[in-house]
Amino acid sequence: MPSVAATQVCAPVFPAAEGQILIRKVAEPGGWLSNMSPHPIVYEGLKWWHAEALFQALRFAPDDEEAREAVRAPRSPMAAKMIAKRFRARQVVAPLSDQDVENMGLCLRLKMDAHGEVRRKLIASGERLLVEDCSARGRRVNNLFWGAVRVPNEDSPLGYAWEGRNMLGRLWMEERAMLQALIS
Repeated sequence: MPSVAATQVCAPVFPAAEGQILIRKVAEPGGWLSNMSPHPIVYEGLKWWHAEALFQALRFAPDDEEAREAVRAPRSPMAAKMIAKRFRARQVVAPLSDQDVENMGLCLRLKMDAHGEVRRKLIASGERLLVEDCSARGRRVNNLFWGAVRVPNEDSPLGYAWEGRNMLGRLWMEERAMLQALIS
């Protein structure tokens, strides 16, 4: 297995190429696709301020009300994520597992169901590549799972390629394909 240092990461901040929507910060053009975006959702009758809180809470057993409520309470998505880390030993869903991916898909669908503008933008994104751009955050395992980093590639017309599984982007593109199939 090659070492992490073997691949150089390009400059962390760059505009999206034509045909791409980059998911980075909420205030940026692709921010509406972020779990951190201010799009409240409802799950099992409870309001969640953002998809990130529900996603983190779904890693805990349904009867672990203490952990789930602690993660649900803050309006800040980053605070919810940090609170979830404090309860890490009580997680019943392993991060990056198949169940974790299923939970992420659920959160995305709930977000689209609650916010028509998210659904409309997703459909309008056409065939553009959706990438959670983790270039500024580095090549940590979870970044390369949920997102991707930009790496130099002389064979690419853009001069770079994306390295990583980009599961968040893939899930959004799967949801988009299903929506497009429904309306065609």
